[in-house]
Amino acid sequence: MRKVLCVEPVIFIYIFASSLTTPLVQQFIYRRLWEQEYNSTFVSDSNVSHCEQNKSSPAYIKQKEVQEKASVFNMQLDLTGAIPSLIVAFVIVANGDRQGHKRSLVLPSIGSLIAGISFTAISYFSLSLSVLFAVAFVTGLFGSIATFLGGGFAFIADVCHDEKQKTTRIAVVDLIFGVVSGMAGLSSGYFIRGIGFTWTFVTASLLHVINIIYIIFFLEDTVRVSEFQHEAPVSYKELLRETFSGVYMLFKTAPYKKRILIIVLLFAFMTYMFTMLGGSSLFTLYELDEPLCWNEVYIGYGAAAFTSVSLTSFLGVYLLSKCLKDIYIVFIGIFSYIGGMTMAAFAKTTLLMFLVRVPSLFCFMPIPVLRSMLSKVVLTGEQGAVFACIACLEVVTGTISLSVFNILYATTVAWFSGFSFLLSAGLCLIPLAVLCWLLCTSWNGEDLALLVPEEVSSIESTDS
Repeated sequence: MRKVLCVEPVIFIYIFASSLTTPLVQQFIYRRLWEQEYNSTFVSDSNVSHCEQNKSSPAYIKQKEVQEKASVFNMQLDLTGAIPSLIVAFVIVANGDRQGHKRSLVLPSIGSLIAGISFTAISYFSLSLSVLFAVAFVTGLFGSIATFLGGGFAFIADVCHDEKQKTTRIAVVDLIFGVVSGMAGLSSGYFIRGIGFTWTFVTASLLHVINIIYIIFFLEDTVRVSEFQHEAPVSYKELLRETFSGVYMLFKTAPYKKRILIIVLLFAFMTYMFTMLGGSSLFTLYELDEPLCWNEVYIGYGAAAFTSVSLTSFLGVYLLSKCLKDIYIVFIGIFSYIGGMTMAAFAKTTLLMFLVRVPSLFCFMPIPVLRSMLSKVVLTGEQGAVFACIACLEVVTGTISLSVFNILYATTVAWFSGFSFLLSAGLCLIPLAVLCWLLCTSWNGEDLALLVPEEVSSIESTDS
């Protein structure tokens, strides 16, 4: 059977199934906690979900308690799967050059299939929500979306020998991620209303089955076993040493200026990821609460509107990079996020909540641009090390951010549910201040933030 090197269909199906499942799980948890608190079935009509808006009513107090419990439960669930998925993501993706990248794709797909089957059983048999913690841990052992996307990007980098083709295919994957996430978010509400939670989880599981079959039987790996048969077997200790040595040497051997610059850019990347992931993760709970009281269809519309922002951010990067330096594009993206979160904090009507996406049109721009800036600072042989740092920071920062903001939302939802959004906007001052310092220092004269590898080499030789 002839195999192919086309990984985009795998990414398309995985992202759609995962983006379809995520809002379902959040709403499923919210409804189950609601039913436990009220001892009655969750009500949802064609316009809004059933929620109490009279603040003096006992039902209103119980409603806020459900919000708090759902927020804390989501935080605990994220932490349960984060630690194993972090280790798996780093080791498997980092060693993909030796062992091939198919395992970075197939293992997370198997984990997602196990999760989908488990969600189906929990929904159909009305099992306890505590089973979800075991599901999250087992799924984490198979990697996560970080493992999958890391393997996907590495796969594309291996099969593209032309730099222009590589850039185009990676940009296509970014577009797939944004557009497909929006499609899945938009359709999730209709899936729930049309076939219910159980059969929607079954649908997502079937998509993962299709993916696994394609990866195993139709996708050719970029590394063949025969290429390494002549090498002596590598012990697990040596394998781990090889995995971490590249990152260690990146900071140990780099000149002082380059080392500080990498740390500053990684810190800016980490702090912006912390605020953006934490703030945006609360949208579903916020929309379920009063005064919005959105149902599953409206939540799907909101998810589609927000994830489609990645498309406008991609277009923004593409157009603005022709006339602006990278660091100014990052500034525009951060201010865009601040505007959106500030508006969300005071959005009390459906129209205003949808309009929140307008000032947020470019909020995703800082992420790829900061990646690009880091890539330009290091040499060609150090690309793997710096992107390994970025991958680890994404997982760690995302986990901590979700935990902190879910606890914060549970604490503040009773007196001001929009406080977490305001704090998220305020914390953006940290990466702004760091980047302003970088821009205003003497390093700006050398334009270190926009160096190409060859220029870094010349400065390294001068410093040494």
